[in-house]
Amino acid sequence: MKKIQLFICAILLSSTCVFAQSNATKKADKLFAKYKFVNAIEAYTKLVEKGEGDPYIYSKLAEANYNIYNTIEAEKWYAKAFEAGASKPEMLYKYSEMLKANGKYDASNLQMNKFATMRPGDDRAVMYKSNPDYLAKILDKGKKFNVQNLDLNSKNADFGGSLQNGKLYITSSRNDSRKKYGWNEEPFLDVYQYTVAEDGSFQGETLLPNDINTKYHEGITSFTPNGKLMFFSRESFFENIYEKDSVSNTKYSVLHLFKAKKEADGFSQVEALSINSPNYSIKNPTISADGSTIYFASDMAGGFGKFDIYKATLDSNGEVGTPVNMGQKINTEGQEMFPFISDNNTLYFSSTGHLGLGGMDVFYTKEIDGKIGPIRNVGIPVNSNGDDFAFLINEVSGEGFVSSNRDGGKGSDDIYAIKKIQPLCDVLIVGTILDEKTGKTLPGALTSLVDAQGNILATKPANSEGKVEYIVECETDTELQVTMQGYESNKVAIKGSNEEEIETTVKLQPIEKIVIPKVEVVLNPIYFDFDKSNITARAAFELDNLVQVMNKYPDMVIQATSHTDFRGPAEYNQNLSERRAQTTRQYIISKGIDAGRIMASGQGETNPAINCNPCKEEDHDLNRRSQFIITSGGPQ
Repeated sequence: MKKIQLFICAILLSSTCVFAQSNATKKADKLFAKYKFVNAIEAYTKLVEKGEGDPYIYSKLAEANYNIYNTIEAEKWYAKAFEAGASKPEMLYKYSEMLKANGKYDASNLQMNKFATMRPGDDRAVMYKSNPDYLAKILDKGKKFNVQNLDLNSKNADFGGSLQNGKLYITSSRNDSRKKYGWNEEPFLDVYQYTVAEDGSFQGETLLPNDINTKYHEGITSFTPNGKLMFFSRESFFENIYEKDSVSNTKYSVLHLFKAKKEADGFSQVEALSINSPNYSIKNPTISADGSTIYFASDMAGGFGKFDIYKATLDSNGEVGTPVNMGQKINTEGQEMFPFISDNNTLYFSSTGHLGLGGMDVFYTKEIDGKIGPIRNVGIPVNSNGDDFAFLINEVSGEGFVSSNRDGGKGSDDIYAIKKIQPLCDVLIVGTILDEKTGKTLPGALTSLVDAQGNILATKPANSEGKVEYIVECETDTELQVTMQGYESNKVAIKGSNEEEIETTVKLQPIEKIVIPKVEVVLNPIYFDFDKSNITARAAFELDNLVQVMNKYPDMVIQATSHTDFRGPAEYNQNLSERRAQTTRQYIISKGIDAGRIMASGQGETNPAINCNPCKEEDHDLNRRSQFIITSGGPQ
């Protein structure tokens, strides 16, 4: 089921139809206007079978199937509508979505190109044109979560999933005592409660009482941190608020938000929020971890698309402040719904407007110092070719839920348990390796990405274009180290960021002519951790640079001297420095340098770089080192 249809909303669905209605379509049009899409499809199909098919009927069949997310049929009828002369941009966009949902990515991009030509200023077109290879980038990020269908799902729609005080709350159309909703011929939606058992299973299905559930739709729930207030959506029919179409005689409701207070026997004292209006819908509430902010989706005037994400202040009594639109970086000309604000203030939401895998995808971002960060697709397998929505996660445990109408489910919508297995937020580092003298790229240069603790995260050679790519978690400080035969090694620090991509350049100086007198230091010293003699990643980088110079000058002989700080007995420090000297020598030999070309000795604490008493910690760091001098065979 298309998630825009989870509740009745007065949306002008017929705005994409391009040809006139007729007496022949009057019955089918009335069903369509009443959102009875299953029955409308049957009526329009009979007209086609009678030979009365035309662009108008094809368009209505496409739209009706789109609204119930029958992607195969929707694709077929969109194709027929365009073959017959339909040309509305929004229909092109939906056609592209259906093709993508059916795995026809090239065909989808073809329609997106047409859409972008017709609507170049549309933010969806702008995003697509700036990133036409977005599908490969989403898929290449790989699997970040494990996803498992829950046993509690029924043959009907089940979605949501909010946890509070050992209880799970979901929304479902499984209540056969309700009348059926013409949109999809399933019962109206109710809120159900389960108890979370010790083994993590969900037991004791309970339909919440009439204070919460009515004969109308009820939707997604959210709770204040102390559990004293529950917020949820409900149709405005309950308040006798609706509009009536004089032609179809159809009543249209909007969605309103309500709050209920926790009592000893459940939630009651239901009140409508002050921000409700008969002129627009408000739905999908979520409360921040500190209880001070409520986020929701609304189609109120002044937004950027059909539904936008908003936020408002929330006080301890559940009173809501003035809604604030989250802005055009989050909200598009499509639909943004189902916000969820996690305990580390990451905002997750579902969208048809941002670049995704088909249907509605889950995206996330963070607001830092009043600015919205990059909008990222959560990726597979949380997102699929279907509608993926109502995402919720505990950032500490990495566990949560997502709802979806993807293939393989038990009903029209199912709830899936999720478990994070890799960091979600990542940054693509793109490094270009250049010859500092000529400016040409250096394919094959060996690169290593090192973290702030000196650990090598990964190593790989530059490609045929002299480029290398690494993916790291957001806000991670790193250093890109590069070595290559015939060049001095070099490195560049990369500040941690939450940007999607960071580009950097590392230039290597050719080893051509080094005018250095004998017994002169030719390499930066390397440093050791306290009371350690192993070669760190940073030390290895410097030693690799020395190896490059020694390869350039095959007669060069090096003397390495290793040292300690002043801490510890002198005899112990002498032995420690000798171990450091031998570790240094063995590393260089392991790189193919003849053992006779590198001599090493330990000098303990007798020759400090910093002669101090007392010493600061940084002085100790500088004293724990190995130094290198040329003894013979160096360049003249």
